[in-house]
Amino acid sequence: MFDALPLITDPRFYAAAVPAALLVGVSKSGFVSGIGALAVPTLALVVSVPQAAMIALPLLIAADITGLQRLWRERDADLLRILLPAGLAGLLIGALLFGLVKPHVISGMVGVLTLLFLAQRLFFPPRADRPPAGAGVGRACAVASGVVSFMVHAGGPPIAAWLLPRRLPPLRLAGTTAVFFAAINVAKLPPYAVLGLIDLRNVVTSVLLMPVTLAGVWAGVWAVKRVDAGWFYRLAYTGMGVTGLKLLWDGFK
Repeated sequence: MFDALPLITDPRFYAAAVPAALLVGVSKSGFVSGIGALAVPTLALVVSVPQAAMIALPLLIAADITGLQRLWRERDADLLRILLPAGLAGLLIGALLFGLVKPHVISGMVGVLTLLFLAQRLFFPPRADRPPAGAGVGRACAVASGVVSFMVHAGGPPIAAWLLPRRLPPLRLAGTTAVFFAAINVAKLPPYAVLGLIDLRNVVTSVLLMPVTLAGVWAGVWAVKRVDAGWFYRLAYTGMGVTGLKLLWDGFK
């Protein structure tokens, strides 16, 4: 049956693609936020970066739809009014830069910034009486997220850098992140089509991987509702650290 479909059949591809699809789902649930940024680098072990980005996009959108069904009511509308317009502007910038800036350069820059943020939180933790960064910083993070998300679907760390210090309840953080990236990922479709990145073989392959991604979403949402808030944030920062190191490695590689 599968022989008649225009899909990727190399077993080595699926050895990387199945873990990548699972990472996408878990990240979209809001659990271990940012870890989904590893999906494209993982796929890029076996296919080109543009192809990896295109295969990942339908998985991201499917995970967004599934996550929104469970997390839509948990969103923070005030924060989204700050983030969404800036994120869409960043997406436009990413589309204009596509082909001019190499994806590994973008990955390396995001990795450095992510690790610097974590170092600041570890060695210079903010005082309890100091408010988190304001709307201007949030908009800047959202623009950066839009640019990086268009290039390599790794927009999670800039958004997490602004949202995590606000210490939102886990479900509120997960819902806000889910709505932001659902809008960003759907908005990628027209420029991806214009750039010729949408290919039937990649789309069919993505559809084959979708059950793995959806299983990751369901497992992650289950965990978000049951993990203690303190452990939730420890895991979130750990996920950012792993992501930052991997993106930095990709930049140097």
